[in-house]
Amino acid sequence: MNPGVGTRLQHTLYGPGVIIEVRATSYIISFINHGIVEIEKQDTRLDEVIAEQWKAQEETADAMEKRLLNILRYWNGLGEPVALGERWQNGTLILQPADKTLKPKEIPVAQFFHKIVMLRDRLRVLEQNINSHKLLTETDKINLQQYITRIYGSLTTFNVLFRDREDWFVGEKTSKEE
Repeated sequence: MNPGVGTRLQHTLYGPGVIIEVRATSYIISFINHGIVEIEKQDTRLDEVIAEQWKAQEETADAMEKRLLNILRYWNGLGEPVALGERWQNGTLILQPADKTLKPKEIPVAQFFHKIVMLRDRLRVLEQNINSHKLLTETDKINLQQYITRIYGSLTTFNVLFRDREDWFVGEKTSKEE
């Protein structure tokens, strides 16, 4: 089977990358840390991570843009837009020091919320990297995954900021929640 455009790969020299063009004897691959590199199809240092079925048809610019955005989201942690709850729109987070002589710090809730969403998206990318890591044992992967789940549980306080419940942080389930 020939990998196609959008296939995520791992190269022992260049690291993770995504095929952006298929040629007769080579792939044009966009590597996260090394940019765009042409790699021969026979290169033994190339391992397929997630296959994308190859299609022998030309893609429109719109379809290519959508595919590229999906690739960027996968590798860079750019998640789907997440909505802030309506009651927090245009709100301000005020951090008041215990010492009343000190000035409080005001942060727009939307700015704070954006940081929380970025944290969540980066945790998801970390999970993906752990699950696809070739040198970790299954036990190591499970232990790291459980640790990340506990981190999500620590962040559930911020769920009040999300408009949609499916965007919430979810930690370990207790017997009451299941």
